[in-house]
Amino acid sequence: MPDPTKPSATPDFLNHDRPPVPDIVVPRGVTPFHLRDRPVRGRLVRLGPLADALLTRHDNSPAVTALAGQALALTAGLAAALKFRGSFSLQAKGDGPVAMLLADCTDTGALRGYARADAERVAALPADAAANALLGGGYLAFTCDQGPEMERYQGIVAIEGDSLAAMTGAYFRSSEQLQAHVQLAAGETPSGWRASALILERVAGGGGIAPELTGDAQEEAWRTALALAATLTEAELLDDALSSERLLQRLFHTEGGLEIDRARALSYGCRCSRARLAGVLDGFPPEDLDHMAEDGTITMNCEFCNLGFAFDRGEIQGGAARG
Repeated sequence: MPDPTKPSATPDFLNHDRPPVPDIVVPRGVTPFHLRDRPVRGRLVRLGPLADALLTRHDNSPAVTALAGQALALTAGLAAALKFRGSFSLQAKGDGPVAMLLADCTDTGALRGYARADAERVAALPADAAANALLGGGYLAFTCDQGPEMERYQGIVAIEGDSLAAMTGAYFRSSEQLQAHVQLAAGETPSGWRASALILERVAGGGGIAPELTGDAQEEAWRTALALAATLTEAELLDDALSSERLLQRLFHTEGGLEIDRARALSYGCRCSRARLAGVLDGFPPEDLDHMAEDGTITMNCEFCNLGFAFDRGEIQGGAARG
């Protein structure tokens, strides 16, 4: 099969072939669960080898790579809680060494993301720099995009807290008025990069909660779940040998009534193609396209999969040329 990143006899606007990227599916990437008769539900995200496939596309420092891995796991976990058709994304934009952090996940579990970083500014920070030092001042946005015919939902908050988990907690408190616990982990293991997330949410009183569990009892049940979640270690979250079901049983076995729901698959989800990028180029005026061309070739890089697509300048008309 011809390489879709190279010019070919097929017109660019018809070339939707998948570029040479990993074809990876993690069947049990997200495991939803709830505690029966308790005001607690959650999702455990384990990206497994998918994390390594996504994160190693870019030559970032370990601190930036870990931040990107956390963003991917978090986005997959938040998307799994929604009923939608389209994509759910996390975007952090600040004035720090990492100017842009982006991850998105479709309703079918196709996951992608990247961090755009200034390597020199990152190198000036400690090796274990926290998320707030990497991102600096700015905003965190969560967006659910269901296509041009549906209204796009977006929540935006200022970056607050020293970790991505703390920033997300601030978003839940200010924008969603939801009590939640977020724990994120990403790191390089003997098997490659791994990333994981545990998300707990407090369910409002009503269905699924024991009738006798009201008021102070519900509050105590929630606090107990938080205390148990706090015992979870990064090593456990990133351990491929420890299944999600076993990890949840280990975590909540004293509560009884752990109900594990249907798992959700996650996959390598970059959606770039010659057709998509050719459409972007076609919107530029001819003079801009001339400036982009080197020796008659325009190269466009996909920031997600870090592949360069080469286009013959003569094949791209440009917006102004169409009159």
